[in-house]
Amino acid sequence: MFFYLGLNHCNMTLEDTTGTDNTNKKMQTIDQALEELLVASQRQGCLTVGVYESAKLMNVDPDSVVLCLLAADEEDESDIALQIHFTLIQAFCCENDINIVRLRGVKRLEEILEAGEESAEPLDVHCMLVTNSHTDVWKCEALEEVGSYCQESRNKNQWVPIVSLQER
Repeated sequence: MFFYLGLNHCNMTLEDTTGTDNTNKKMQTIDQALEELLVASQRQGCLTVGVYESAKLMNVDPDSVVLCLLAADEEDESDIALQIHFTLIQAFCCENDINIVRLRGVKRLEEILEAGEESAEPLDVHCMLVTNSHTDVWKCEALEEVGSYCQESRNKNQWVPIVSLQER
């Protein structure tokens, strides 16, 4: 496997967020920003979808990855293979300074991505990477907002924040 597991300077503790109004508003904003980011990156051709496809891209060109999204609902928590993939991907992202967000709401995620996808094949939305090419960097306010949220979370020792996408 191509992942280096040097976890010594990546504390991956998941802390619960407080239930204050500010936190709830911030989570709604991040929820919306993530949806906008997914749509924009899919349109720009800067979204890699699928665990295998994402691992392959990170092996070939990790410098192009600006955000890693790992999606799982409660029923996915018992999938040991998926959890191993997540652990390896998180470790790789921490080692390479790639922002990571864990997502809840797989059905909503599928709805968002299938709206822009013409393929009849079901998407593996458990792992997605947002990328920038080395020559053509696209600007996206939602990407900057999600990046700021990830930085704020790291400042609170929450290295992999969890965001729940709301059903519409």
